[in-house]
Amino acid sequence: ARARAAGIKGATVDKKGKIKLPVIPTSANGLARVNGVLLDKSIADNFATLVAQAAADGIVLSGGGFRSAQAQINLRRAHCGSSDYDVWEKPSARCSPPTAGPTIRAALKLADYVVTESGGFQMPHSRGPRLPVIIGEKGSFWCAITVRGTPGHASQPYRTDNALVTAAEIVRRISEYRPDAMIHETWQRFVEGMEFGDWGPRLVDADQVDAVCDELPVGMARQAHACTHTTFAPTVIAGGTKTNIIPDQVEITVDIRGLPGQHGSDLRRMLDDALGDLAAHVEVRGLEDNPSTVSPADTPMWDSMARVTSRLVPGSALVPYFSVGATDARFFRRDGAVAYGFGLFSRRIGFEEFGAMFHGNDERVDVESLLLSTRLFEGLAADMLA
Repeated sequence: ARARAAGIKGATVDKKGKIKLPVIPTSANGLARVNGVLLDKSIADNFATLVAQAAADGIVLSGGGFRSAQAQINLRRAHCGSSDYDVWEKPSARCSPPTAGPTIRAALKLADYVVTESGGFQMPHSRGPRLPVIIGEKGSFWCAITVRGTPGHASQPYRTDNALVTAAEIVRRISEYRPDAMIHETWQRFVEGMEFGDWGPRLVDADQVDAVCDELPVGMARQAHACTHTTFAPTVIAGGTKTNIIPDQVEITVDIRGLPGQHGSDLRRMLDDALGDLAAHVEVRGLEDNPSTVSPADTPMWDSMARVTSRLVPGSALVPYFSVGATDARFFRRDGAVAYGFGLFSRRIGFEEFGAMFHGNDERVDVESLLLSTRLFEGLAADMLA
């Protein structure tokens, strides 16, 4: 009755009297519709909650929502002017009527080649330094696991249904979950382009790579393991209201990274496998689903990088590499651009040291690397435009 009174089509009311709105998938990639509003599916659940809470207060939120990049560009041309400045840079207040500028997603359509972060470490080789170029990266599937229990007084913990205790067991199971290794093409090409001695053949053998990771220095071990495995990392836990109350709800955030060819549904099945019998007793809410992306290495930009780096680091050669983290390159690749992660680092900070300090203590870049990267980017622009 409350939903009908709010005038929201398809809404229902749960047992607690809360209004629930349906999130309707669309044929458009990554979009969903909530109460007639078209928007990115990554925020659809949160928007549905917002609309429901507003409806409970008698306020109905609706509208057009999402507008494609091209539609926004067309509006800017109509309201702001036809020049590049009018479309991309003119303040929205100077348009009639005021019209927001296109987002970065619109700019992605204009790029044929993109060079972004990471890559370019000088790795030793008998024929001269090898410079890894990030041609692809793992996918990310972030999710929140809600664990429910029964509240009670903490002075009587015996035989209680403590959500925090269950959550601790879930964290333990995820931490100890060991997916099988998977050797993909980019990792194979990287190892073949380097000189890892006796480790080399074992690094590209799915049955032996785990044992090699136990032998490698910690920075290289983390990279090798993440490049060949789907990884699960519990990162945030929140719950409880007061010291003397048994918590009835705890939320665990998990960072899951998938390899090429894996999708959110695959990773969700692996998560259920990790949770075991507890999978049926928790709620899993997806926060982000970004499949892995890879660019080809036989491109004019690759050839340009090889020419420029051979002048800056004599005797060097490029090797394809794979990032285990996420960068802006994934957005450009999905919109058809070739995107590489590449800079040019000095020998002061090696691959092993960088891998160990990434997002950790004393993460840094030395001044010489900054200078080399600046010369690289200037050289690439000049070379590509020559």
